[in-house]
Amino acid sequence: MLRTLRRSAALAGGCAAALGLGLILAAGSPAAASAQTDPNNRYTAEEIHHFLEGFYGNHGPTAWERRHLVSAQLKEKAAQNPDFDVLLCAQNTPRDIEVGEVTTAQSARVGWATITTTWGGEPRTASFTAYVDLDGSKPMKLLDVYCGAED
Repeated sequence: MLRTLRRSAALAGGCAAALGLGLILAAGSPAAASAQTDPNNRYTAEEIHHFLEGFYGNHGPTAWERRHLVSAQLKEKAAQNPDFDVLLCAQNTPRDIEVGEVTTAQSARVGWATITTTWGGEPRTASFTAYVDLDGSKPMKLLDVYCGAED
């Protein structure tokens, strides 16, 4: 009986070790690794696109996103323009929002995309540029928004 218990314990221990090693190897494999950042600890264009889609959603950022996912500089800019939604470059809520292709500039340490909003009136669409910091050591935040020159 004691010999059977020892074999069972050895078998269980071997299985646990193999399972642990398998988990470690799987976590280190490219297929299992999540795309957190590039090898230089910068956010990728895909990650920034995903962030911007989540941030803007279909109708604009929520109050929580405005509090927690926006840089201090951009919050200050928004506070200085109380009658204008700096994050949407508008005065009201759009019907829909689309995030364009993301460009990253490692030397400038930012990524950006054109955000296109759809409205009910004229003009039907408007676009602006949203900027995100590439530094993967910090939580991703919206750095700035460029609404473009006024006509």
